[in-house]
Amino acid sequence: MIALGSARAGIALGVGLTVLYTALISGADAITKLFAASYAAPQLFALSGGIVALLAVTVDRAAPAPRGIGTRCPGAMAVRSIATVLGAGAFFYAFRLLPFAEVFLFIAMIPLFTALLSGPVLGEAVRPQAWGAVTLGMIGLLFLAPGGFGSFGLGHAVALAAVLLGTVSMMASRYIGLRDGNLLAQVFWPNLALAAASALALPFVWAPMGAADLGLAVAYAGLLFGARWVLVGAFRALPAYVITPLMNLQFLWMVGIGAAVFGEVPGTALYIGAALVIAAGAWLIWDQAQPGVWRKVVPAE
Repeated sequence: MIALGSARAGIALGVGLTVLYTALISGADAITKLFAASYAAPQLFALSGGIVALLAVTVDRAAPAPRGIGTRCPGAMAVRSIATVLGAGAFFYAFRLLPFAEVFLFIAMIPLFTALLSGPVLGEAVRPQAWGAVTLGMIGLLFLAPGGFGSFGLGHAVALAAVLLGTVSMMASRYIGLRDGNLLAQVFWPNLALAAASALALPFVWAPMGAADLGLAVAYAGLLFGARWVLVGAFRALPAYVITPLMNLQFLWMVGIGAAVFGEVPGTALYIGAALVIAAGAWLIWDQAQPGVWRKVVPAE
């Protein structure tokens, strides 16, 4: 009875942390969209990247056994950092050009592309289900443009570029995670690179900021770091194949925030497209959870 109660408590904790993660990351995305309306990307990322990197060092030093922020995979970490910098900029402008909830469909494609590329990049077996899941996800994206991919606009192209860069970042994260378990290093270096690159561009794009906007930038950094830290706890409480489908709750948060903050009310096509993309991810995760399917443990993004 005690063991059963402990298991239920662990499940409840994992579910609760995942729901909290989706709320935190959706809040961070909402601030990104707010900033995108008035400022260039470096103005947000120079400050927030530096704060997140500093928080990573602070948390490591406060740990009972600090591990530092060194990495055993400097080359892969450099690839992850560059992809993170470019991908963050692409997503920033995707939020400027597209409705808030619409960007979710592109975000949800990153795990699907990662699963598909794990074979040629990491030498992991790619099962036929991965091709089926990606195909279903692409059909979901088509609901954003009934005329086909040819009717996509600039915002969709930018969001697709962000997805590809996000996939590169995640692939690098998988590669590093299989060789180095220091999670905070994967938080520190990409965010330091983001802060440094943004600081170099900042003199060319700087616009005066009020105290409220400065506070939003600090809040963005806090939400982003909090989301990643909470996700670590969720992955400790529940298996990855259970956590990942729950992360699709982010769509509901984005719809709600889009309506309440930005006055955006999604049409039926977006809900159908999101359902297909979510189903594609759930299909892939269900397949990986089957007995006898070998898989490696991958760290949280």
